[in-house]
Amino acid sequence: MNKIFLVARREFLTRVQKKTFLLTTILLPLLIFVFYAMIIYFSVKTNDNLHIAIADEANILNGKMNSKDDIAFDVIKNETIASLNTALEQKKYDGYIYIPSTYNLMGKDSLQLKSSKAIGIMTREKIQKRLDDVLEEKRLLSLNISKAQLDSIQHNNNRIKFATISGKTDDNTKAGLSYAVGYISGFLIYIILFIYGTMVMRGVMEEKMNRIAEVIVSSVKPFQLMMGKITGIGAVGLIQFIIWILIVVGLQLLLPLIFPDMLHQMQGQPIQPAGMQAAQAAQAMKDSGGMSELMNSLHQINFTLIIGCFIFYFLGGYLLYSSLFAAVGSAVNEDPQDAQSLLLPITMPIIFAIVIMTKAVNEPNSGLAVFGSLFPLTSPIVMMARIAHGIPEGVTLWELLLSMGLLIVGFLGTTWVAAKIYRTGILMYGKKITWKEMWKWAVRKS
Repeated sequence: MNKIFLVARREFLTRVQKKTFLLTTILLPLLIFVFYAMIIYFSVKTNDNLHIAIADEANILNGKMNSKDDIAFDVIKNETIASLNTALEQKKYDGYIYIPSTYNLMGKDSLQLKSSKAIGIMTREKIQKRLDDVLEEKRLLSLNISKAQLDSIQHNNNRIKFATISGKTDDNTKAGLSYAVGYISGFLIYIILFIYGTMVMRGVMEEKMNRIAEVIVSSVKPFQLMMGKITGIGAVGLIQFIIWILIVVGLQLLLPLIFPDMLHQMQGQPIQPAGMQAAQAAQAMKDSGGMSELMNSLHQINFTLIIGCFIFYFLGGYLLYSSLFAAVGSAVNEDPQDAQSLLLPITMPIIFAIVIMTKAVNEPNSGLAVFGSLFPLTSPIVMMARIAHGIPEGVTLWELLLSMGLLIVGFLGTTWVAAKIYRTGILMYGKKITWKEMWKWAVRKS
């Protein structure tokens, strides 16, 4: 155990003391923060509001139409298509909709929006929805439905409310947060397995190519050398990951101090509410309610359980796969293409796990999600998608404990196999190795 610690300490210090470690550890969160800040800045400062003219010759809109969602509508009359085209060429408007006097509100006539520039798909949806809502209201009013009845219909929200048998509410906000937390957690482990597993493989390859391993194994057993490298590089990854989280969280807390005015604008809360229009005030109240609902949903998510499981599955998945990556690194010679061919059986389960995770975040109790969360080669990624929905809603306690137990058994099994491959491969040169040959090393008696 002391020799494993010495090898791990050497691997850890060798990588931590490099300038590249400091640069990637400090600069990467800063680049993310700068990128995030630029998104906020440009989303608030850029003014890409569309000005759409509606030539209402049929007098359907009664001379008014509310403007919102960065789209300004201007209802005009006594215009022809020729005059509207001229106004469009002179850039008085970004586009126009012509409603002829013969337009039948109850018919199947379609309207056309002519614009001077391309309009994005999201903006098209906003324009379509705004116009459909107004025309639907006008159609209902034309059927002798009073304004009071219409308001009652529109505000009568009989949507289904979801809850668990334990009495916990399971609204759309909580479901969306569980989806996001599960997806992000699983994807982070997916990235970690690739990055640090490859780092272990390259470290083994470098020592083998430089003939350093020949000197080391004279005083350290191959198994101790492999476990030391895995432990040391894993400690580097864990420290780096913790630093990233602390820096990103700290920078997130600084955002309100750096961009106070911009964040108020993004939340739909102007800096000077005294001059706010009635529609803006209503929108601000709506946003306030949404924030309250978001905070309530955050309290319902068991972040302590999620963080604890994330650390366990991060370590378990890393130890399982890094031993396999180390075995491949020990069998590879000078040609890097040999490593690519040998990596395929290792990377396929990781890719398969991310595919299952995309289903598990939506259907955490499906058969495929349950299988993926129990199978050791896929459980580090898939289980994080299920655990985000909570216990027992997303995953039962016995499934979680069984998954953890199988992952530990899987790690011990892959380590035993990888150690036998590593012991032979680390000292073998000049021969192109295949998985068939590596399997012979693994099953051969000592």
